[in-house]
Amino acid sequence: MPKTIAKPKSKALLSAGHNACAGCGQLIAARTVAEALGPNTIIANATGCLEVTTTPYPNSAWGMPWIHSVFENAAAIASGIRAGLDKKGKKNIKVVAQGGDGGTFDIGFGLISGMWERAEDILYVCYDNEAYANTGIQASGATPWGASTTTTPAGSGKTIDAIGSHLRKKNMVDIALAHGLNYVATSTVGYLDDITNKVKKAVATPGPSYLQIMVPCVPGWKTEPSQTIKIGELAALTGLYPVLEYENKELVSKIKTKKPRIKVEKYLETQGRFKHLFKNAEGKKQIRFIQEIANNNIKKYNL
Repeated sequence: MPKTIAKPKSKALLSAGHNACAGCGQLIAARTVAEALGPNTIIANATGCLEVTTTPYPNSAWGMPWIHSVFENAAAIASGIRAGLDKKGKKNIKVVAQGGDGGTFDIGFGLISGMWERAEDILYVCYDNEAYANTGIQASGATPWGASTTTTPAGSGKTIDAIGSHLRKKNMVDIALAHGLNYVATSTVGYLDDITNKVKKAVATPGPSYLQIMVPCVPGWKTEPSQTIKIGELAALTGLYPVLEYENKELVSKIKTKKPRIKVEKYLETQGRFKHLFKNAEGKKQIRFIQEIANNNIKKYNL
């Protein structure tokens, strides 16, 4: 007789049936978010890596209702879903809009702002890999100072023009708080339990919520797949990516840096996108400037 294979007790809300890179920070975070949300959820997902890797037509790795919108309008799609559910009296169904930093910081920014202005009961999740990773690793509004991307390439010279990105990362947390959101938080893929807890708090808070998660991109950041979680931890512990939680516009929790303080070099040296900074005096000068950015974060948020 053929051997009976036991069926799984429950369907994964984001299954292993996707084609993301090994060690993809975004997929690790997205599955953590999905499991925290539970099946009684509808997701509107912007174009980007998460959409491309999880829903190659005609397949889907999602075990919950999931809608692919174009790059800029995930927030508008979520608004329509929320309005329809509310009209039917189905207020218990959670609605989530999500996208990468390109669709959040840049292309979809205006529609997200509108959703927040209308105070709609929707969680927006940004998976922040600090570049347009799906289309060739171009710089976005989330790209940090000194990172080499295809549109801010590091040169071979020894002047400031060769350092990579001259951009200062947009502060979406402050922008969300300026819209009056009652729940705003950040996390990194280095702290999966933190992500879970914040997702649950966000959807339990009436009105719009914002959660921004730093997710290392293996090909874009030129990292080892096995180091994704560690890089997420270092981002927070150096102060370069503050992990924060605001409730009713008050800072209620944060992940503090350790003593002795971990220098930003420990974080930067794990990633090929910063390797040029270690090659000459100008690069080392920029590392000192990046350390100042971390120091200012530590001071601002008392990390």
